[in-house]
Amino acid sequence: MKVSLRKEMQEIDKVSFEQYGLPAVLLMENAGHRVAEAMDSLVKGVAGKTICVLAGSGNNGGDALCAARHIQNMGAKVKLFLAGDSTHFSEAAKVMYRALTAMQIETNSLDSDRDWDRLHFALKFADGALDGMLGTGFEGELRKKNLRIIEEVNNASCPVLAIDIPSGVEADTGKISTVAVKADMTLALGLPKIGHLLSPGADMTGELLVDDIGIPRELLEGSQIKQNLLDDGVAMELLPARSRSVHKGTCGRILVVAGSRGMTGAAVLAASAALRAGAGLVTLAVPQSVHAIVESKLTEVMTTPVPETEDGILGGEAALSCLLSLAEAYDAVLIGPGLGRADRTQELVRIFAAKVNKPLIMDADAIFAFQRQPDDLCKMQQVPVLTPHLGEMAGLLGVTVPELRESLVPIVREAAAEYQCVFVVKSECTMIAYPDGDVFFTTKGNSGMATAGCGDVLAGTVAGLMMQTESALAPMLGVYLHGLAGDLAYAEKGEGLIASDIREKLPEARQLLRKNQQI
Repeated sequence: MKVSLRKEMQEIDKVSFEQYGLPAVLLMENAGHRVAEAMDSLVKGVAGKTICVLAGSGNNGGDALCAARHIQNMGAKVKLFLAGDSTHFSEAAKVMYRALTAMQIETNSLDSDRDWDRLHFALKFADGALDGMLGTGFEGELRKKNLRIIEEVNNASCPVLAIDIPSGVEADTGKISTVAVKADMTLALGLPKIGHLLSPGADMTGELLVDDIGIPRELLEGSQIKQNLLDDGVAMELLPARSRSVHKGTCGRILVVAGSRGMTGAAVLAASAALRAGAGLVTLAVPQSVHAIVESKLTEVMTTPVPETEDGILGGEAALSCLLSLAEAYDAVLIGPGLGRADRTQELVRIFAAKVNKPLIMDADAIFAFQRQPDDLCKMQQVPVLTPHLGEMAGLLGVTVPELRESLVPIVREAAAEYQCVFVVKSECTMIAYPDGDVFFTTKGNSGMATAGCGDVLAGTVAGLMMQTESALAPMLGVYLHGLAGDLAYAEKGEGLIASDIREKLPEARQLLRKNQQI
């Protein structure tokens, strides 16, 4: 499923009318009916219940007005409050308002203190509230009236359904300037928006439903929309079936260059995750002085010592020559987890990355090595995959984390194109950005995965899949399986899960994906 920007959804609405003859009032009618059905589901039946409807003056408000009619027809008592000026209604919204007026549905403006008291008590005793105030057109600062309404809604105890996106959330970023409606459920119209997926907007969305409201499918699946959801359907296409004739040499020979004194755990997690992801053979190359430590922790992963300049630190010509020679025998290389940030190590990483001619995944300290010279990334022999968290991504681009979050998607998309990299940016909704502009958002993962070592497992998972699917697709499949494994671990361990729990659930995640393929 695609994920739309605000301007893309506006263009879809325009084309729906100009090329398909679908007027706004028809789409509004479809939206209102579907919203009413969602409210019925949220409150477990609206019949005999009181529903408080908040409608703005734009099309989002028109959808709310239409929904109010359907909710009343379903047997509920509707109390409608106008958050905007009825004289500013769109033409389609005027049609809906006239119908409500004819039905004599209770309608209230919010001009006097008595009106505000009426809203306060209506919300206090309502069985459900419908947010149709601002929608996807909002950005910037809230007007005082909307701010006050949102505070009233959030202080009420009834469940809340938001139309398209919770009021106060910016659709293209998930940004909230002051406050936003905290919805229990959101019905996205046409397509989901970025603001549903990225915090803080994601925290306001609640359960996300999506309905096409009758918009032609070809418009919603248009190639001009470059944002996508990495859902079950997409993931099922990424993992080819294994033939009976496969052997360890054909399932992927992966070299992992990782670890330093005090950070051998990261190396072990990454290397073992590559095997759990289904790779046939994994070798972990570590500084010579910590080799005995990692060898004692691993059974199936092979290990090899690499010359070091100082105790536990990789660097120098001997290490570079050793690693380049090793890489020739492998299908893909992962470098970085727990590698350390010594100057000689960073220099080694940059030279190795430039010279190695294998699919390359860089994580953690390998990303840090390019922080002062990101332009070197586009000089590599292949398109590398980088797996930074927000702090590492911000450091690489020379911005702060708040600046990065302000425009996360366009900044990462531009960086992928400029540096010719695939970026797997880890956050509350991990995203994968390709140099051609395509961006994928995961639908898996949970807050319990905010734990040390989780990123090492992800990097190892991506590396382990490099020869099991097309290398360009391995980041997407890796993110999906890692998130699904995290969800399986969370079901058992809750917020006490640790990175190795995710690693151990990778085989089960693969099995579930296989079962879905067969259904």
